[in-house]
Amino acid sequence: MASANYGYTSRSPVVLAVTTVMLVCSTVFVVLRLISRIGIVRRLGWNDYFMILAWFLAFATSFAICYGTSVGLGRHEADIPSEWASELRKSEYAFSALYNPALMATKTSILIFYLTLSKTQKIFRWATIVTLAVVNIGGLALTLLNVLQCRPVSAAFASPVSDEATCTDIVTIYLSSAPLNIITDLAILFLPMPILTSMRLPKNQKTILVITFGFGVFVAIIDVARIAYLQQAAKIRLQEIQDHESPRGGPFRNSETDDFSWYASLSFMWSAIEINVGIMCACVPALKPLVSRFMPRILCDGSQIQISMVNGGSMATLSALENVQRLPSISGSPPPNPPPASHSNCDGPVHVMDFLTTLDMNERPQCQRTNTLATIATNATAHTGRSNATFFDFVNVKKKKSMVEMNNHESLFPVLMVTVLFFIWGVAYGLLDILNGQFQAIADMSTGQSIGIHSAYFGGYLVAPLTFGRLVLKHWGFKACYIVGLLIYACGTLVFWPSAVLTSFPAFLISNFIVGLGLSTLEVSANPFIALCGPPKWSEVRLNISQGFQAIGSVVSPLLAKKVLFTLEADSLIDVQWTYLGISLFNVILAIGYYYVPLPEATDSELEKASSHIAAASNASLGNIKIIWITLGLGVFSQFCYVGGQETVSTSFPFFLALVYPSMNYVNLQAIGHTAFAVSRFIAALAGIFVKPRYLLLFFYAGAIAFAAAAMSGHGASPAAMVVMVYFFEGPIFSLIFGQCLRGMGRNTKYASVLLTTAIGGGAVTPLISYGAGQARNVQYAYCVVVAAFAFGLLLPIWLNVVPGVKAIVDPMGAKGKKKRKIEKEDAVGVVSVSLEEIT
Repeated sequence: MASANYGYTSRSPVVLAVTTVMLVCSTVFVVLRLISRIGIVRRLGWNDYFMILAWFLAFATSFAICYGTSVGLGRHEADIPSEWASELRKSEYAFSALYNPALMATKTSILIFYLTLSKTQKIFRWATIVTLAVVNIGGLALTLLNVLQCRPVSAAFASPVSDEATCTDIVTIYLSSAPLNIITDLAILFLPMPILTSMRLPKNQKTILVITFGFGVFVAIIDVARIAYLQQAAKIRLQEIQDHESPRGGPFRNSETDDFSWYASLSFMWSAIEINVGIMCACVPALKPLVSRFMPRILCDGSQIQISMVNGGSMATLSALENVQRLPSISGSPPPNPPPASHSNCDGPVHVMDFLTTLDMNERPQCQRTNTLATIATNATAHTGRSNATFFDFVNVKKKKSMVEMNNHESLFPVLMVTVLFFIWGVAYGLLDILNGQFQAIADMSTGQSIGIHSAYFGGYLVAPLTFGRLVLKHWGFKACYIVGLLIYACGTLVFWPSAVLTSFPAFLISNFIVGLGLSTLEVSANPFIALCGPPKWSEVRLNISQGFQAIGSVVSPLLAKKVLFTLEADSLIDVQWTYLGISLFNVILAIGYYYVPLPEATDSELEKASSHIAAASNASLGNIKIIWITLGLGVFSQFCYVGGQETVSTSFPFFLALVYPSMNYVNLQAIGHTAFAVSRFIAALAGIFVKPRYLLLFFYAGAIAFAAAAMSGHGASPAAMVVMVYFFEGPIFSLIFGQCLRGMGRNTKYASVLLTTAIGGGAVTPLISYGAGQARNVQYAYCVVVAAFAFGLLLPIWLNVVPGVKAIVDPMGAKGKKKRKIEKEDAVGVVSVSLEEIT
């Protein structure tokens, strides 16, 4: 091995020292883990074997980095002797080939351990299996990409490099893999938290468990730090490529113009930290038997009684859960019998929940009593399916109130909590439009490609609601859709990272499509939740208020993007990655928060009961088809047409303005249009207290058609003002369609919501048709597509206002009688005050 001369400016000493220390620390943790598992538990599992494999790979990766520091890693290229070049490239290549397998082995060990946590939590198990598949399939793909980074492969570490060789820039590969690492890190961190926090354990033990499994947050933080150094390396590389053209006519990883050994050294160091810290965090839960043997007081709670055991001189903890065996059930039935004690139970494999919740699993046969208590604790957790269960799960003392039974005051908190989600996807929608334009400018994309990206987003609405969105809503309820939708949305924003790094049109299509999948999963639940949570007569009012906050988000985000996030530099797409990383992390935290927020639900039977007052009207038929199904069909079609027309206006507005009023600032006028859009929703919410929703829908549809037609002619400020008015009349249409089409659906309400949400996919179709019309003549003429879309959508309000049987279903007070109607009108002042309270 060549001796390194550190007389030059060098990062080598720091990289060598830090990498060595981290390897030593991870080695200590692995040794302690093996002592705990072999010496105390006397049993090794597959997770232990994978951890041993992870340590060997971590050792090889760390050795490659340490060896690299002896042959120039951390120095500037100009300071590296030519005879070191080949050895340096070999060490760098070895690191790149070993990095992903080391992470794969560590994460696989953790996830296999998770699979033993609970055999009754099906969602947890399937989520763990999916994460395990993503870790290994994605890791294998990235490993192959690193190994085959050059053609021929030897060009990655050969010196000198053949002129015929071609290589993918290794920093680009590293940055492109960042989303997968972050996504799996966060999944591993948060997957067990719902189980751990719901366990019936003493406070100290539960706190220690949560903290123990929460150590994974350090891995995610380190991964972000590593990415920051990679980001810096990418910028330096881009600058050098601009200053010095590569001799092979393009950027090459280790060309003479690159200073890879200097700017990538800290990235390598942080990669070693990430791998070794991951191993240490993964070993922490396995050290619990060791801690309980030598420091049992750490795991003891004040409510526990410690009884000294003579044999072995160890301590066994009798939890307060022991009292469960002596407590009679509230219903008078005898308490559940503990599982029969047997000596074989102690000699057999230890269940992982017993392993986590008892002090010393090596007691033979005294462990039987402790195992029994741990089993009671585990069963108490496993059989607690809902948050309304009592502490001992003997009987449901109090049942949560269904959302369809709540009054205005009771529904205020849950409606406000879900309205937060409306604002979030409003921000996402607004950023999408601006980001498409920015991406088009930087990557030199055509207008057609930009519209294609926009259509990819709405293409997610055609897929998610009809597939997994429907299943989640049907089987797990409204709140589950929020959590799943937020997590998918977070994944989509992370995938933007490689899209920007690679400046790839297909990758950007994928990231937009994933964002659409996530937000459509949110919307398949959030819209009906707002409509159903509270008195049914104010469904459209509540929905317009919440949708108004969504519109506010779409006003704020473009201004933020233009004024703060984007600059004129060519690397602005790379810079905004940090914003998307922040959005992604925020969504993950929000998803976890919504898991713990108490929100009401409604079963199909409760939804059927809530619509029983109009059962006669909803059973009315036209021919052999029930009127409610005709209404729903027209509603889905109207929603498809409306969203298509709305998105056509949105995507074509900058080109329309450039044609008819080029001196006007697009950003300012777009902000005015979005503001008019938001204001109209709040106005419609207030008007909905006094005016039937079907009248409002007809009015706003007619206004949108009239002003869209007026925008097809003229020049200057007049047609621009007409488009702003189109924005205004578009605003409340969505909520009015959605709310009225859910009325009378009963147990089919969730299915109706799925179809109405899928219809939002019209935003993927109509803009493409308008683009074709604009190419044939001009963008102002293409507004005929908008007029046609709204005209087709007008069929729904015509149907609602013409057919008498429909009125009895969709009118909020249609089937309650004149006396009840009079009482409700006299109470209008109180209703207005409650509605205003919801707005504020």
